[in-house]
Amino acid sequence: MTSTNNSKTTNRTKMHVSAGDRAVEIVCYIVFSIAAFLCLYPFYYIIINTISANDISARGDILFLPQQIHFHNYISAFRIEGLPQAFKISLLRTILGTGLTVFASAFLGFMFTQEKMWKRKFWYRVVVATMYFNAGIIPWYLVMKSMHLTNNFWGYILPAIVSPFNLILTKTFVESVPKELQEAAEMDGAGVLTVFFKVIIPVIKPIMATVAIFSAVSQWNAFQDTLLLMTDTKLYPLQFVLYQYLNQASSLASLAQSTSSTASLAAAAATTQTTTSVRMTITVIVVLPIMLVYPIFQKYFVKGIMIGAVKG
Repeated sequence: MTSTNNSKTTNRTKMHVSAGDRAVEIVCYIVFSIAAFLCLYPFYYIIINTISANDISARGDILFLPQQIHFHNYISAFRIEGLPQAFKISLLRTILGTGLTVFASAFLGFMFTQEKMWKRKFWYRVVVATMYFNAGIIPWYLVMKSMHLTNNFWGYILPAIVSPFNLILTKTFVESVPKELQEAAEMDGAGVLTVFFKVIIPVIKPIMATVAIFSAVSQWNAFQDTLLLMTDTKLYPLQFVLYQYLNQASSLASLAQSTSSTASLAAAAATTQTTTSVRMTITVIVVLPIMLVYPIFQKYFVKGIMIGAVKG
């Protein structure tokens, strides 16, 4: 008798899904599946073109499945002279630059919320003003040269430590933290640094992760500062070395096609470097590390960007 009553109760508590609700659910699944496919397909397309026969890829015939799979494109790319050193420079500037940028953004964002800070509104407006006004490349270069940051690894790091955009996000997030937390710590005798490290940092991890993603992507992809500041090849980052390789490979491919015989060119066409194969291989090498790092911070990213941007 008891089991019968329990089964009746369970049946009553089950939600009845109408045919219209089920149809809406199916449509949502279809729409989101299409959206996911549109987001993932470009990456899939690039990868399958890097491992397919280069002559077929150059004609644009690789759409869904790779053909005549080979890995010569990656082997050639990893044989580039100076690539290990360039990867080391990119990795160091990304890790070090991201760490210092996150710390500076968090600390300044916290300090600009402290009423006891001397002239805090003035200094905050000065920093924000740099988002809209700058002197240009030539004055910037002259300043960097006067500070001996040309052909200097720190030329990659120091100019990017303080970012007005990251500072605004962090300050806005810190303002959403209840002031009672800081007041309670101060009543127990905590100073500014103690409050920052023991109270604020554990609470603002989402916005710190958001700033870390922005900074890491910017540092990893940057190569314009190399064009302006660096002539020492030992300081070239991965992006710049691959950019040079792309230009050289395109020229060599054109030269090979104009000087080789038709028979020999046809025999080696499947693995001979083309502009398309080089461009797509470089794209994979450049994008893959950031794609692997992003999932680590993804759970903090949405919360951080929403709270840091919405609160006024």
